[in-house]
Amino acid sequence: MSMPKGRPLTFYEREKIEVYLRMKKKKIWIAEKLNRDYSVIKREIKRNSGEQLPYNAVDAQYFADRRKRKTNKRKLEKWQNVKLKEYVINRLEDGWSPDEIAGRLKEYPPEELSECKDKSVSYESIYSWIYEGEGRYGGLYKKLRRKQKARKKSFSRKYRSSGIKERVSIHERPEIIDKRKRIGDWETDSVIFSGKSTLCVNYERKSMKVLIRKCEDKSASSFEESLRDCIESLPGNMWLSITRDNGSENVLHRETGVQSFFCDSYSSWQKGGVENANGLIREYFPKRSNLDNISEREIYLVEERLNNRPRKKLNYLTPNEVIALEISKKGL
Repeated sequence: MSMPKGRPLTFYEREKIEVYLRMKKKKIWIAEKLNRDYSVIKREIKRNSGEQLPYNAVDAQYFADRRKRKTNKRKLEKWQNVKLKEYVINRLEDGWSPDEIAGRLKEYPPEELSECKDKSVSYESIYSWIYEGEGRYGGLYKKLRRKQKARKKSFSRKYRSSGIKERVSIHERPEIIDKRKRIGDWETDSVIFSGKSTLCVNYERKSMKVLIRKCEDKSASSFEESLRDCIESLPGNMWLSITRDNGSENVLHRETGVQSFFCDSYSSWQKGGVENANGLIREYFPKRSNLDNISEREIYLVEERLNNRPRKKLNYLTPNEVIALEISKKGL
């Protein structure tokens, strides 16, 4: 029975080869003795011996280890892929995740990489390069969304029922919303900071577009005013439903004129899209930030940055591109 193909020779086997060659055994005999293919033994001896120097197991193992190190060089560390490495670094600077970078490269390869040996790279390779390769010297892990080397368990926010009138349960929500088959179904949430001001964050379930508005305070009237501003910023028929939690900021939900559905208590995962968006926003505005000192312009720039990120669920299109296609399709 021969050894499995692709399994490298061990140092013990190389010692055997050295002994058998000194015994003047033929290569085919050595191959049968070690249960190896003849071509493997022939190549091993040819690589590591010459006319004057006999085969030596120690030297053969040294050269094999050195060749192995060379073949394991990462894509982003090869000199032929300098532009690919620059592209990855620039996208990390823009706030893209390794998954978004890899997906965009695969689906829409830029012309600037035409001279590179490799035109794409997997997100696992990017993470490996950041944490274990040359990328670790530049502190590139700080460019990742969480800015941490190890992931921490995330805890959902908890809400108490605020006695919202005419509340419609999420379990009565039409099936078409659950399947994300149309554009116009939104999730909304309020993000609290250290100052008086808060953020009204809205997430469209199919296109993954995010709309962010600043609220003057934590009152329900201020929240609904910001929400109406978001509704009016898009053409008609772009707001068909809103999924909310049971926070006190939602007590005036009837004023928008859009059908609202409410999550179960302590079940923020039922509107996971906007909760994820909140996490991305915290990357730019940490919880300790005083939103009173942050301008509307700064908030808009963060909104645009999120909406211009390619998304895996969108086949690596951006939310802005998906919305633009929808508007063009409907002639709005």
